[in-house]
Amino acid sequence: MLQCLVTGHPRPQVRWTKTAGSASDKFQETSVFNETLRIERIARTQGGRYYCKAENGVGVPAIKSIRVDVQYLDEPVLTVHQTVSDVRGNFYQEKTVFLRCTVNSNPPARFIWKRGSDTLSHSQDNGVDIYEPLYTQGETKVLKLKNLRPQDYASYTCQVSVRNVCGIPDKAITFRLTNTTAPPALKLSVNETLVVNPGENVTVQCLLTGGDPLPELQWSHGPGPLPLGALAQGGTLSIPSVQARDSGYYNCTATNNVGNPAKKTVNLLVRSMKNATFQITPDVIKESENIQLGQDLKLSCHVDAVPQEKVTYQWFKNGKPARMSKRLLVTRNDPELPAVTSSLELIDLHFSDYGTYLCMASFPGAPVPDLSVEVNISSETVPPTISVPKGRAVVTVREGSPAELQCEVRGKPRPPVLWSRVDKEAALLPSGLPLEETPDGKLRLERVSRDMSGTYRCQTARYNGFNVRPREAQVQLNVQFPPEVEPSSQDVRQALGRPVLLRCSLLRGSPQRIASAVWRFKGQLLLPPPPVVPAAEALDHAELHLDAVTRDSSGSYECSVSNDVGSAACLFQVSAKAYSPEFYFDTPNPTRSHKLSKNYSYVLQWTQREPDAVDPVLNYRLSVRQLNQHNAVVKAIPVRRVEKGQLLEYILTDLRVPHSYEVRLTPYTTFGAGDMASRIIHYTEPINSPNLSDNTCHFEDEKICGYTQDLTDNFDWTRQNALTQNPKRSPNTGPPTDISGTPEGYYMFIETSRPRELGDRARLVSPLYNASAKFYCVSFFYHMYGKHIGSLNLLVRSRNKGALDTHAWSLSGNKGNVWQQVHVPINPSGPFQIIFEGVRGSGYLGDIAIDDVTLKKGECPRKQMDPNKVVVMPGSGAPCQSSPQLWGPMAIFFLALQR
Repeated sequence: MLQCLVTGHPRPQVRWTKTAGSASDKFQETSVFNETLRIERIARTQGGRYYCKAENGVGVPAIKSIRVDVQYLDEPVLTVHQTVSDVRGNFYQEKTVFLRCTVNSNPPARFIWKRGSDTLSHSQDNGVDIYEPLYTQGETKVLKLKNLRPQDYASYTCQVSVRNVCGIPDKAITFRLTNTTAPPALKLSVNETLVVNPGENVTVQCLLTGGDPLPELQWSHGPGPLPLGALAQGGTLSIPSVQARDSGYYNCTATNNVGNPAKKTVNLLVRSMKNATFQITPDVIKESENIQLGQDLKLSCHVDAVPQEKVTYQWFKNGKPARMSKRLLVTRNDPELPAVTSSLELIDLHFSDYGTYLCMASFPGAPVPDLSVEVNISSETVPPTISVPKGRAVVTVREGSPAELQCEVRGKPRPPVLWSRVDKEAALLPSGLPLEETPDGKLRLERVSRDMSGTYRCQTARYNGFNVRPREAQVQLNVQFPPEVEPSSQDVRQALGRPVLLRCSLLRGSPQRIASAVWRFKGQLLLPPPPVVPAAEALDHAELHLDAVTRDSSGSYECSVSNDVGSAACLFQVSAKAYSPEFYFDTPNPTRSHKLSKNYSYVLQWTQREPDAVDPVLNYRLSVRQLNQHNAVVKAIPVRRVEKGQLLEYILTDLRVPHSYEVRLTPYTTFGAGDMASRIIHYTEPINSPNLSDNTCHFEDEKICGYTQDLTDNFDWTRQNALTQNPKRSPNTGPPTDISGTPEGYYMFIETSRPRELGDRARLVSPLYNASAKFYCVSFFYHMYGKHIGSLNLLVRSRNKGALDTHAWSLSGNKGNVWQQVHVPINPSGPFQIIFEGVRGSGYLGDIAIDDVTLKKGECPRKQMDPNKVVVMPGSGAPCQSSPQLWGPMAIFFLALQR
């Protein structure tokens, strides 16, 4: 989780981007617009430098970056390679073996080689080397065993470690080297090329002829996965009822991490034939494109077959086998035609050569049906011509409708038509193919879209007709679609009495012109209509002139434009209203607490958005409402001329702790009320700091001003108020409310009921303060009411030379159902903390409470107890010496604006 802490006004927009790598400065397209970027289950590829960019239109953007390092450790891979020198004596004593251990990790892994349980080191003896090879993928360490010795036959372990970074444990892999260790070797039970008939069951066995440890066998198919229904068990591959689509290369691979994997490949060919085609080639020598008596003629026949070279062709004329002669020749594999094509050449064409010729392709002795194609040669056999029917050269349809493009082919025989796109930027047809064949010359498109617009080419194929230069034609497809306009919505602000021009522009559409434009004001047709701009000048936009903005002319305007296919609308909101104010969220210490009244004030700051766009702001109307209540206090705040970017300030007073408030601020001009801005103000308990002038902790926030429970005591202080206290609490003990007397106010207390015992202590410890003055004063209210009250102690913990606790104040016994205040002087010699220690008395009626703790520089007031500071709790029967008004009406006043 990456966080970007942003300040600035207006509130900046935050954008996270990431570079493709540490050396690249190019941003990726994906961005996150948020102050916090959260990445779930981060992958190693997501490491890199992330940039946080904040901008608010004022000054230059602010950019900070953070490097994210994703750490990982893969399983190591151990492979064994060997070289054999000139054999002299024992074969195995002349081998040099390399154990290669490779791993991917971040940070780089540390490698440890072990033989058995003993760690190996480089050059520890003449027979062992450990080194890093050059030009390897990943991290690699090689253990070299030179001229194997008997002690070298052992178990070797490669242990990799990233030193427990991010809690990643070490990983290891072990290999046992013996005098029989060898790479895998394979042989096949069938020939490497296997030709079968469709429907047969095929079984291929891959037999191991060597390898120690025992290799693992795996079958794969290329291209694509193994056929559906194929079963690979060990070295046996079974394919039931094989079909033509199952043809391809089947690979059997054996691996045991010794040497290189062994691989055998079977080329499975399932006999099949399809796509029988023919070609008529007039005399090539004389460059003729027509059939003429006395010239040569060639008929060619081809089928797509597997295996292609096993196809046989037979020619028939008028139903009888063609008889070879000096004028009738049959050739195979014409270099100008696809492989394995049969050609029948007629030399010096005679009238008697006219007739019907049939070419039949077959697989001798195989259960594959024959394929044949028929060619008629006569005086009517003429090359093709292609054209577009009259009125079909341009096809115009609406988006979403079907379309049909048509080209007509004349000639005998008539070849199929091949369709393609002329536009280079749209090379593929709507079907996703670069070329599409249509037997009838019609290209049918379903639900056309605007990107299908363009020029389409139709051309004759060189097969199933004359093998001559293709004839071609073109068809233009125009797809009409409704207009797209801008602005789709626009807020237009202008001072009263000034003119306004509203303009609705056509971004795109087909036709690319505005046929009509209709203006409406507040939903009503404008009468009389605006002046008509000449068509030659208004092809792509419509305009409306307002002579002056007034209260009557303010409102919503709609311009509906049409291009005969559909319509679109531009919406304009015209007014002289002031823009909304923008609250300033980065005010330091906006919350100010008051000592006794449980009230707080809030510094509200804002700027005015685009104050010069309309008439000057005369005043602001401020509305303050406590959440969950309906009544609001409303106040007008007069201002002088407001400039752009000028920070305005107002102090909200007498807000009740710990309630939240909704604040609404509305600018007013001569036009009237502008746009309102609202925000919620939450009470934030200030953290005590001796450097602040007013730092009373009321314990209203769960963070309790940074105070913590001491871990060495017997029990804890408890935070509660009248609404959260236990209704079964012991009577005649503890306060009913906090110092303010409100049920929402919180205080801290110790609960002395079971299992507490006599002398148990609870300690509440303040944050650590730096001593910047000689004297300090700790002021707080305490409540000690009950038959079994123990003691309340204030201690000072000095951090100058170790932790030393000294007693500063102590009080014991029942003091009545009243809150009382005390001021305790302290003079710490260095950094210090204050500790409130509550000690349990002899029984359960001994709850002690504290509230409103203040720490200030300087000496304490000389008078320790002010009668006005004693608060008598309801029901105590004691008179109230002075009843301070804790909650008065909200007083709102205007402060001079600071520059």
